Amino acid sequence: MASGDPLPDGIVLWTRLVADPYDAPSMGTTPVQVEWEIAADPQFRQVVRRAVAVADPAFAHSVHVDVRGLAPARDYWYRFRTGRHLSPVGRTRTAPSPRSRPGALRLGVVNCQDWQNGYWPAYTALAEEDLDAVLHLGDYIYEWDPNSTYPDRLHTTPATPGLNQLVSLADYRARHAQYKTDPSLQAAHAAFPWIVTWDDHDVENNYADLLDENDDVGARRQDPATFALQRAAAYQAYYEHLPLRQRLDPGSPDYRIYRRFDFGDLVRLNVLDTRQYRTDQPGGFPRDFGPPAAGTQNTAGTLTGDVQERWLRRGLADSRALWNVITQQVMMSQIRFPNFLDPTRPLPPIANLDQWDGYDPARRRLLQFLRDARVANPIVLAGDIHSSWFSDLRIERDDLNSAPVAVEFTATSVSSDFPIEFDAPLKAFNPVFNRHVRYYDGSLRGYLRLNIDREQWITDARTVASIAVRQSPVITSASWAVAAGEPGLQPT
Repeated sequence: MASGDPLPDGIVLWTRLVADPYDAPSMGTTPVQVEWEIAADPQFRQVVRRAVAVADPAFAHSVHVDVRGLAPARDYWYRFRTGRHLSPVGRTRTAPSPRSRPGALRLGVVNCQDWQNGYWPAYTALAEEDLDAVLHLGDYIYEWDPNSTYPDRLHTTPATPGLNQLVSLADYRARHAQYKTDPSLQAAHAAFPWIVTWDDHDVENNYADLLDENDDVGARRQDPATFALQRAAAYQAYYEHLPLRQRLDPGSPDYRIYRRFDFGDLVRLNVLDTRQYRTDQPGGFPRDFGPPAAGTQNTAGTLTGDVQERWLRRGLADSRALWNVITQQVMMSQIRFPNFLDPTRPLPPIANLDQWDGYDPARRRLLQFLRDARVANPIVLAGDIHSSWFSDLRIERDDLNSAPVAVEFTATSVSSDFPIEFDAPLKAFNPVFNRHVRYYDGSLRGYLRLNIDREQWITDARTVASIAVRQSPVITSASWAVAAGEPGLQPT
């Protein structure tokens, strides 16, 4: 069970009924009534709402309850019951009222949890934090075939052999159900409301709109109509397993997941979708990397699509929040990498064209808008790259004498791999070629903890010692601050 999408008067409660987690039809074809209740105390002596929802077989017997009429900025506890089965108790929290002036907000940021790459002690640590909400920036599941050094962390087997990935609704449902069996993830969901958005591996690596992966030289892409069926299956399974408010149409390849959350006048969160509407990665290069010019010349490229870009601009321009946050998937900072594709020739630098570096004109438009509209204290959050990057964002990245337009915090992964052989070269490379990057680390897994008040924003990189074991100590490996009204990162 889980909760999410907090509003001042409401929260989404989620659960799913299963007989065999890996076989949705095992629950049968009959809708099942599920009682739910939400209380002001963990003992349920003060129940404030109680009703019955229907677990629909069309949605794998999942339940999404949009509870309204709650008090703002308040902790609540919830549970579900069907027949003789009673769920564990979860804690959730509503957002502050729209006209309030909150003194502080505490958020967690997670992404990229590859089941096969190791365990999730980061989620055990996250569940013990004191947070108002958790932001998940994508790659909740991975679509790859079974292949792990951990015998108890092998992926479920896709129904269609030989494709090396998930394709059908049954495939994606089984994979989501497998991830949900992890006790650390269950604890983190039960501790806080989550605000989620997807990235590529929730469907297929590096997909763009209705274009599937082009990650191998000479590989043939699926017909867009065929890939639309796969995307529809992936989107439906994602919806079925997460606490999302907007209802999905079964079988549709479209689902609007970009949305906005306000926490009084302290923080506005603009949650983006940089996969469903993006144009193809430029240049036709295999894998992620290519020459930076491919991105700078991509004048028609977009990560958001026109409609979402206009929505974002309106939300930023109309905001009365002290901190304005762009919560999205891929790194916005202008990064140059050594040539990992040919280690014998590390220069000239290359760019990751799946990130905003592949869509430089669109990024420039957004940064210029932040500057010209005088958006208050813009912060960008990102994930995807399985490493930590804290950067000052400027329109001209190498003009270090100009004030930053915004700052970006890119979170490391929960468990997904970052090649350790790249870490030391990047630590030597960044001070010369990426001088706007104030902090980088690729060796540690974990999450971000955001401590936000009316004077400053502090981001802590919370990292675990190992993902080879289920329990591992967590430390704060870096802490950086932004002062309200003074753009730019400073170490704490």
